[in-house]
Amino acid sequence: MKRINRDLKEEIRDYWSKRSETFDLAFGHAIAAGPELDAWAAAVKQALGPQPRRVLELACGTGEVTGVLLGLGHEVTALDFSEAMLTVARRKHAGHKKVRFILADAESTMEDEASYEAIICRHLVWTLTEPEQAFSDWRRILRPGGLLLIFDGDWARPTLMGRAASLVIHVIDLLVGADPHHGGMSDRHAAIMAQLPFGGGLTTKRLVPMLADAGFADIELSSQWTIAVAQRKHATLRNKLRTLIYRRFILSCRKSGEAAGSLRPHVDRRHG
Repeated sequence: MKRINRDLKEEIRDYWSKRSETFDLAFGHAIAAGPELDAWAAAVKQALGPQPRRVLELACGTGEVTGVLLGLGHEVTALDFSEAMLTVARRKHAGHKKVRFILADAESTMEDEASYEAIICRHLVWTLTEPEQAFSDWRRILRPGGLLLIFDGDWARPTLMGRAASLVIHVIDLLVGADPHHGGMSDRHAAIMAQLPFGGGLTTKRLVPMLADAGFADIELSSQWTIAVAQRKHATLRNKLRTLIYRRFILSCRKSGEAAGSLRPHVDRRHG
């Protein structure tokens, strides 16, 4: 199994590396200035509080969430295991003194124990090949009271509304042509997804017990509805519909056995 996972990791790395230069052109990846950026900043600030923190961003990709964190004044270590993605992110934030980019594996970071006040990731957890190992490592490198903040979703199973939205998107594609930036390398993506532990769907019902077993507590869930609403403000009809397809969530939790202090997350149990 370990060898299979290593081979799969290399396939995942190669897939994202090949998408690095055009990744931000796909709807939902770049964070547009204005309402969408404001919604992301509000969600992060609600979880981390108003004070600057030492934050590890896992799977930073092209550096979009990195920009949100830097805009809020945090000191950021942005990690990714694709050098091609990091090249784009470094270019985007060239000269910024509060960010450090490192090439490393998000499932085994090799960072020092208790070295971060917060860890944040967007659309990473569903790609993990060994989630239990990853969660253990993330807890290890958090400081007492440190937060883990996850933005992710169930990308395998559309909601009922999402299935209807997908049908309308299909009709639009037939009428005006497919979006060249959406669903890049879809066959390869599907082949990778089929081999992942969360390939059948990342649900909070599965994720919450795993995080608790790894030593996280005060687990709070909310939806990404405010972000989706902001994305729709200046989107095309096709992209507005895309915000309805999957159930996306925000999960925050803290290292258990420690006083959370001012880093305790805001309680919001709404979950879409």
